[in-house]
Amino acid sequence: MKRAGLFLTCCLLTGTLLAQDPHFSQFFASPLTLNPALTGKFNGTLRLTGNHRNQWPTINNAYITTAFSADFHVMQNKIPNNDNWGVGFSGYADRSANSAVSFNFASVSTAYHKGLDEDGNHQIGAGFQLSYANMLINTSVLNFEDQLTANGFTGISAETFNGATLSSKYVDINAGFLYNGSTGDGNNFYLGVSMYHINRPKQNFTGGQFVLNPRTTIHGGAYFALSRNATMHTSAIHMTQAGASETVIGGAIQLTANPEVEKPVSLYAGSWVRFNDALIPYLGLEFNDLRIGVSYDLNTSTLKTASLNRGGIEVSLIYVRRPSDQRPIKCPKF
Repeated sequence: MKRAGLFLTCCLLTGTLLAQDPHFSQFFASPLTLNPALTGKFNGTLRLTGNHRNQWPTINNAYITTAFSADFHVMQNKIPNNDNWGVGFSGYADRSANSAVSFNFASVSTAYHKGLDEDGNHQIGAGFQLSYANMLINTSVLNFEDQLTANGFTGISAETFNGATLSSKYVDINAGFLYNGSTGDGNNFYLGVSMYHINRPKQNFTGGQFVLNPRTTIHGGAYFALSRNATMHTSAIHMTQAGASETVIGGAIQLTANPEVEKPVSLYAGSWVRFNDALIPYLGLEFNDLRIGVSYDLNTSTLKTASLNRGGIEVSLIYVRRPSDQRPIKCPKF
């Protein structure tokens, strides 16, 4: 049982640093896993998002993550015109080690954005999120040292849990702040900070207890017009958790085919860089109220030997319902 306990400890530590929190290269396309203060921060009446990522598929389906969210505005007729109040629901599932370890989250969030000027060009917002989490370990698909004998791999081990699925449930608290500004219709800039796992929830397995360390994120970005048909979008993120850190920076150019119409068709092309890890080319297509994005991580670290130079493919969908009579809201886009 000691070796089994050690294996579970390694799984949990790995989950704490990597799998426990969603790891999206298109962080800008998953707002409610980035910062609760982004709840309701969009130009429209309803926003739906979906994200799917398959990271390092050649390493035994190392990490497969799927997320979704829905947020909307409330009390718009009861609050000042330069303010916004949003409520959102989100969830994600993360599978690692060929689905031996899985995490499932369901969250509800709210954020209030206070206008700093009469027109609402500058706002500061605060958000809060409450999550219910469930971690599962399917012991029936795990392998142990004593299964490899002189006669080969037997599949029989003394380190078993009778095929049981171990689980740990807990409540998670997250919060964040966001500043958003604009000096006109052709530009926007923002800076935010968030912290997830503020309450440092505990995971309990086989008599052991593991503390989930907080994840702190600083993120920001801007867009500005290059010409009548082209806009530059930039964004960056820096995350830290339990001594590990990650920094991503990059941007994409938006090329608009018919800027004179209310909902033009746009093509996005660009790239982000995850320092000391990967180059992330990105392509996006926007039409009507829908934006589709596709990215692929190209390993640049020493892991490229194990991954056979194959990174992770990621797909995002963002739908924003934008009625023609909706009051425009200044908001980030990437």
